[in-house]
Amino acid sequence: MTSQAFKPRRTSTIDHDPLSAPHIYYGESHKKNARVRTYSAIIESQGRNATTAGLKQPARRISHDEQSIQPRKFLVHVESTLKTLLSREDTDNNMQITIEDEGPKVLSIGTEKSGGFNKFDVRGTYMLSNLLQELTLAKDYGRKTIILDEARLNENPVNRLSRLIRDSFWNGLTRRIDGSNIEKVGRDPKDWTADPRPRIYVPRGAPEQHAYYTRIAQEHPDMRLDVQWLQEDCSDDAYVRDLNAAPGLLAIAMEEYEDPETGKKDLRGLPFVVPGGRFNELYGWDSYMESLGLLINDRVDLVKSMVQHFCFCIKHYGKILNANRSYYLCRSQPPFLTDMALRVYERIKHEPGALDFLREAILAAIKEYYSVWMHAPRLDPVTGLSRYRPGGLGVPPETEASHFEHLLEPYAKNHNMSFEEFVEAYNHQKVSEPDLDEYFLHDRAVRESGHDTSYRLEKVAANLATVDLNALLYKYETDIARTIRGHFGDKLPIPAEFCTKEMTAGCVETSAAWDRRAKKRRLAVDKYLWNEEKGMYFDYDTVKKEQTTYESATTFWPMWSGLATPRQAAVLVSTALPKFEVFGGLVSGTEESRGAVGIDRPNRQWDYPFGWAPQQMLAWVGLQRYGYEPEAQRLAYKWLYMVTKAFVDFNGVVVEKYDVTRPIDPHKVEAEYGNQGSDFKGVPREGFGWVNASYIYGLQMVNAHMKRALGACTTYDTFVKATEALGFY
Repeated sequence: MTSQAFKPRRTSTIDHDPLSAPHIYYGESHKKNARVRTYSAIIESQGRNATTAGLKQPARRISHDEQSIQPRKFLVHVESTLKTLLSREDTDNNMQITIEDEGPKVLSIGTEKSGGFNKFDVRGTYMLSNLLQELTLAKDYGRKTIILDEARLNENPVNRLSRLIRDSFWNGLTRRIDGSNIEKVGRDPKDWTADPRPRIYVPRGAPEQHAYYTRIAQEHPDMRLDVQWLQEDCSDDAYVRDLNAAPGLLAIAMEEYEDPETGKKDLRGLPFVVPGGRFNELYGWDSYMESLGLLINDRVDLVKSMVQHFCFCIKHYGKILNANRSYYLCRSQPPFLTDMALRVYERIKHEPGALDFLREAILAAIKEYYSVWMHAPRLDPVTGLSRYRPGGLGVPPETEASHFEHLLEPYAKNHNMSFEEFVEAYNHQKVSEPDLDEYFLHDRAVRESGHDTSYRLEKVAANLATVDLNALLYKYETDIARTIRGHFGDKLPIPAEFCTKEMTAGCVETSAAWDRRAKKRRLAVDKYLWNEEKGMYFDYDTVKKEQTTYESATTFWPMWSGLATPRQAAVLVSTALPKFEVFGGLVSGTEESRGAVGIDRPNRQWDYPFGWAPQQMLAWVGLQRYGYEPEAQRLAYKWLYMVTKAFVDFNGVVVEKYDVTRPIDPHKVEAEYGNQGSDFKGVPREGFGWVNASYIYGLQMVNAHMKRALGACTTYDTFVKATEALGFY
């Protein structure tokens, strides 16, 4: 008995790549009467024995597990299969299929050649979770019935994750800010005011943007868009505090384009990549870390536009902001602009305007260096080193309303005030509480450092000349010197828009001055931050005038920036590296430094046992820079294995941070703020920005043998034993 052919309503008409991006494979158009040329055809079966037109039919019934030299394809009814799959396999009802589910871990689906009559067993967590993901995507694209390539279910996990990052995750994290979406992105989930509404603040130097957003507000009154000018001195502490009564987005760079519908010129926002799907703002050091993966994936356009955004922010707001919200006007983040700009320039240097792009980025970095990092209050005049020490008054408003209740309630009680009355009085300095002033000074500094939060920085952050910040500023100094010397004839005039208050328009920067600054910083770091006895770098408390004792993975940042001498690098590798290397790569800090945790002293997310993508990537690059290729490869392999294994076992999960000491479920992190990227239904759509980048970047570090072993989910120890036995190493 054979299946009867039937004529499908719509079919694919091209030879296809079975691993193409979802928008190609499932197609963007599924409107009525739309002509569809997609890899996965829409087929509405007329019965159990129906099959696709034009395909050779099997001459006889074949076995349950059909064997064929041709790649297997399945004929799948999306809704019914999805329902069956979830009811059988998703036993904890979280819309994911993981190793923790207790289903039979097998589902039979029909093959395409038999019109769905003959069945094949899809087995195991990985293939079943991939099936769930593919069915979810097909449903997103309006597909009722699909032809599904088996290659999408049993794809090598390293290839699959790399493909998802390249084809889907970056797109899912890309944003613009303009009239097309200002109603949505202008709303702030952290806006606790009585009348939250989309609002945008425009700097005085961008009148074209003010006119643009004013027009958008007038054309769409239902949007209730509030367009406001910023005052000239937009980082004044009291002014920024008062903006908290009406928080809003800060304008960032836009470009002129021709509207295809009207033929008229208009403005649109330059694209950028956010850290995770719940964010809509441009973030500081997240953007740099993301750029390392984006460049490998040939998304130079996105990285270039993020550099342009940062130049805009420095020009108009005086700094690269923590993020472009009004309450961040006093706060920056770890500075990476020069390295980011130089990496982009290397990719576009043959394009028109490339040198102008580099010039503007270096000018912006120079302004930021002088006005932010080498200026009070961040500069410590005694050591000559810099600190994270942002301005600000009162209670930081960007946290949940209840975040500081436990801290502030006793003060309110002492003043015979309600909680709200005390916060209002304290914010406007109607009551004096020096202890609170000190607490919030350090709280803001922790957030500016990007390492929020850690016992390394708690209640002391603003006083610390940190290893990480000073390593980054050394990189600024050497990058700027090299760029002025190599690209601008050793003379770089400073135009008015990039002058600080102490500079005059037209003054000239030379490489020699920046070389001297770098040399001076290296001497200061060696004097205050390097500990010869312990063989690593430590932060320096500029108030207590002593080194701290917290052992942090930031000790490797001087290797990334080239600040460490070859001898210091050798000591770091032999002495410090063993302290931080664990199952999944580098841990943020040592367990001994963190100390005991419990109910009264909860774990902090930048402490042991957690590991973060930035710490991994900077260490890999630093090790490579000083010739420690095997160590860099080993650490990269461990991180990649951990991310891959979680991806395989937990329905494609890619999260913000990992417990790098856990071999089984490292994405399950119990610390404040949870773990972004783990809460999705059916299919992961964005991963997490800097982990996406670390995965793509890490694969460039390891060799072909390692990539194959990672695809087979082989632990590092097993890989080493196998390769040694084969005589590879």
